Amino acid sequence: MTFDTLRAMQKIINGLLRWLIRLVAIVLPRDKAIALERWRRGREEYARFSQCDYVFASYGKAGRTWVRVMISRYYQLAYRLPEAMVIDFDNFHRLNATIPRLFFTHDNYLREYAGHPEDNRIYYDKKTVLLVRRPQDVVVSQYFQWKFRMRPEKKVINRYPPHGADVSMYQFAMDPHQGLPAIVAHMNRWAREMPRMKHCLVVRYEDLRARTAEEMARIMRFLGTEPDAALLNDAVEFASIANLREKERSNYFAGSGSRVQARDVNNPDSYKVRRAKVGGYRDYFDDEQIAAIDALVERELLPDFGYTAAAAPAAASS
Repeated sequence: MTFDTLRAMQKIINGLLRWLIRLVAIVLPRDKAIALERWRRGREEYARFSQCDYVFASYGKAGRTWVRVMISRYYQLAYRLPEAMVIDFDNFHRLNATIPRLFFTHDNYLREYAGHPEDNRIYYDKKTVLLVRRPQDVVVSQYFQWKFRMRPEKKVINRYPPHGADVSMYQFAMDPHQGLPAIVAHMNRWAREMPRMKHCLVVRYEDLRARTAEEMARIMRFLGTEPDAALLNDAVEFASIANLREKERSNYFAGSGSRVQARDVNNPDSYKVRRAKVGGYRDYFDDEQIAAIDALVERELLPDFGYTAAAAPAAASS
């Protein structure tokens, strides 16, 4: 039996399991139905995780899609692949075996499914790119993701405020389940586990914005490719914020699902690529709220990624 045949069978099994769980969930208590759906998603993610060559891990809204598009563009140019594709696990690898299998995850089902929710042991031997971003900016982007882009069922299984809830941005930011406390806890776990990671490249969103080509060169080298300057510059230009917004508006990436697709082309806050502004969170809160938000991060976040006053001077570039 060929790999393609096995892959097709796995897709069928996953689809049947998805519908079976949805049917069973109708008669289950709410908490058991949520647990079963999280198990299903973890199972699908773990299968890809086990087969991939590299993992890209991040909390949501830390720049993952932007990096993904730049990598896709680079490989398209380097190997003359069809345009308007976004790399998704092994789709590029099947077109050219030189391209590694890349698995992108927000890390919210994998560890739970593997039975190790409190640590990163499943990542210890995995070649991993960790994308991080200032928590205050992440939580604002998460708010717009929740309000304008997220499907109602995903809000339920990930403990976001209910669909249509009247929640202010500040209330969302302070929510213990998906606000700053959850973001900080995610980053702290990665910081604590970093010494056990054998192959991990940390990339900060702020450094990507300031030195995009240089940071992307680091990523491509980590993926085993010595970057070509001309191709890299093209990829960076292609993935500029203005260009990606236009691609969203024109539905350029329609073949890759809703990943880079505006929910409402007339609402700029519903775009996947919104403002991408470093420190932009300050535009959405009053002085008292900013002080409380910054104090929470300063008090709770470990200094390893360079986002607190206690951070070592080298943290930002390590």
